[in-house]
Amino acid sequence: MAEPKKLRTIAPSFVAPGPSGVAVRDRLRSLTLQDENVLRLVGEHMGTLASRDLKARCADGLEHDSETWAARKRGLTAVSSSRWAGSVTKSTHDQWALARRCLAACIHSLEAGIKTLQHRLSLPLGERGSKQAPGGYRSKGEWFHKSRRLAALQARHAAALADWQAGRVRVVRGGKRLLNTRHNLEKANLTAEEWRDRWGAERMFLSADGESGKRFGNETIRITPHGEIAIRLPVPLAHLANAEHGRYILACTVAFKHRGQEWADRIVANRAVAYRIHHDVGRDRWYVTASWQRPLLQTIPLDAALSSGCIGVDTNDDHLAAWQLDTHGNPVGEPHRFFYDLSRTADHRDAQIRHALTRLLHWAKRVGVQAIAIEDLDFTQAKTREKHGRNKRFRRLLSRFPTAKLKARLISMATEQGLAIVAVDPAYTSRWSGQHWQKPLTTPERRTTRHDAAGIAIGRRALGHPIRRRTTPPPQHQSDAAGHRTVQARPQTRGRDGNRPPATDRTPGGTSPNGTRKRRPNASNTVRDAPSSQQWVQDSLTHTG
Repeated sequence: MAEPKKLRTIAPSFVAPGPSGVAVRDRLRSLTLQDENVLRLVGEHMGTLASRDLKARCADGLEHDSETWAARKRGLTAVSSSRWAGSVTKSTHDQWALARRCLAACIHSLEAGIKTLQHRLSLPLGERGSKQAPGGYRSKGEWFHKSRRLAALQARHAAALADWQAGRVRVVRGGKRLLNTRHNLEKANLTAEEWRDRWGAERMFLSADGESGKRFGNETIRITPHGEIAIRLPVPLAHLANAEHGRYILACTVAFKHRGQEWADRIVANRAVAYRIHHDVGRDRWYVTASWQRPLLQTIPLDAALSSGCIGVDTNDDHLAAWQLDTHGNPVGEPHRFFYDLSRTADHRDAQIRHALTRLLHWAKRVGVQAIAIEDLDFTQAKTREKHGRNKRFRRLLSRFPTAKLKARLISMATEQGLAIVAVDPAYTSRWSGQHWQKPLTTPERRTTRHDAAGIAIGRRALGHPIRRRTTPPPQHQSDAAGHRTVQARPQTRGRDGNRPPATDRTPGGTSPNGTRKRRPNASNTVRDAPSSQQWVQDSLTHTG
């Protein structure tokens, strides 16, 4: 007799912490030609210094220390200012650290691909796979090509591992994708001049870190409460100043409409605010972005967030399937679906997700819940092409699905609405929801999909209930006349194992207390001209009846 399959351990649910930073943006309107010329000169000059500093940081590798950092900063101070130099060196270290993390992720991805290839090459040809592991290859030709790919991945893994051990990173200021576009201008519908403009705009450096205690929270790029922008010019460009202390004041003003009051409160109190000015070449517009950090707030307890039920959300390739649940795990009302389109550009996908999440949050506020339950998904290991073989469509689906961005944006938007996000383990939610919830919730007026049922499973796991609808008691305890008892309340709830309450108010003798007949004639003798309009809601059985 085969041993039963062992299920993996389900991780406990938790309330996701809120965002730690805020960023708002506004357009610089009505800039004069002199203003644009000054911004370009400052950006190009500081961009050149940032490129040199990044080259020096990459050359140091793992031997970098605080002394080399201070030496680089002193060299930059002489040709800019101390605060410009601090912003450049900090940006350089962040960029180097990001490239280092990307290299580590590349090594892990190569290791996963090599492991999968070695497993599939070791199997006989044509052997079927399982849900946990893929099977063998279909033909000798495919086996041969995959063996060559294994050798290529092993070579790439050895080179990446050597770079990691040596502290070597490969990073391009301006972006590797835009750099490679230079060799495919016709495919990108760009001319050499247009590409050069974009390349120069991406390599400009017009960022200044905030500093608490200084006037309006920033000494390099200062914005007053009235929206006036003053830039501290580097030493070689000080002759372009139109104000005292080597500053240049732009002719335009800004007004941050989104979170503008919060920004104004910070600069009036002289709290740190970082600014970044960048040029959108495609639209020929200049923008300024203000960002600051928020103190980490302690998340509310899980029980408090779920005190009024929750909304379980199942994320899919084209929509969010959501269903409201009460505190006992019962579905309330009808399922909701919030559609989006992820087939176009990254900006379009981001806008589609933002609009879908906005509709979800507005519905959550209307129904009065305080928490939204969502799966803690991560497709990092599942994106490798060796695992799914020829299924290019599914691989493309996993690659474009923005799990990290969706979670981050949902947490940020929900925090502003006063809602908590509960992350749950995604194990077996789709499978068990299809077994226990899809069929019972399907009616002639409502076709319940597996994604809708998965929203119930996710919400029940967040509430601490089992996903199964019914738990069979021992035979000697099956005294309920209507069938097996249900376990819908929490295990510690008093009276959760009580008998099912009667369907009507009749007494055990068969007559109702008020002497009136409650039951209608037999359905076989009546003509039903329309299906029932009643909604299925399972009894919570929190009282003994």
